[in-house]
Amino acid sequence: MRQIVLDTETTGLEPEQGHRIIEIGCVELVNRRRTGNQYQQYLQPDRDVDEGAVEVHGITNDFLADKPRFRDVVDEFLEFIKGGELIIHNAPFDVGFINTELDLLALERGQLIDHCTVLDTLTLARQLHPGQRNSLDALCKRYEIDNSQREWHGALLDAEILADVYLAMTGGQAALSLETKEEVDSIERAVKPIAARRAPLRIIRANQLELAAHETRLDAIEKTSGGNCLWRQREST
Repeated sequence: MRQIVLDTETTGLEPEQGHRIIEIGCVELVNRRRTGNQYQQYLQPDRDVDEGAVEVHGITNDFLADKPRFRDVVDEFLEFIKGGELIIHNAPFDVGFINTELDLLALERGQLIDHCTVLDTLTLARQLHPGQRNSLDALCKRYEIDNSQREWHGALLDAEILADVYLAMTGGQAALSLETKEEVDSIERAVKPIAARRAPLRIIRANQLELAAHETRLDAIEKTSGGNCLWRQREST
């Protein structure tokens, strides 16, 4: 399972008002583990960055003057995310900006959904914590994620923080991964046969967080499969 945690920084809040992307940051997860593979690119937006936006992310017009444009990096960006599941906090914002950038190209690149699926962690957080603050900073505090380096918003830094928040929200890091024969042997030696006369195994029910994560995953499968989620079909029979 390949997932890409993504964030963007922009010149302002509304692509309909001509605002553009100025930074893309991505962090790759495979089987719920960071691979160390990441993508970051600053972009020349061909317009001024709003003063209010600079106060948030600190990215100035002078800094962006010699950076490539989106059309110069679109192919490598789409190749990086191809076939994965994007993990985005408040996905409509970032997806809207990326789709606008794709629409502005003369080349046919489709929309973001043509290249990958999208999971919105803000929607997930609202399901898990209804009526509470679910900004990235609030989630860091709730899940005890260190965001002390976040003096400025930055696409790559925020993607790294969101990766930790997402893993915490959905059950933490994946289980033990055995990579050497010695590790496998040590586990095998620790395995003991089950006694014939043993107490019945305790049934552990899924908690609300796990159920919400399960439903979110099924929603994503339902969307990408055109309504053919086998799990949902099985539950309805």
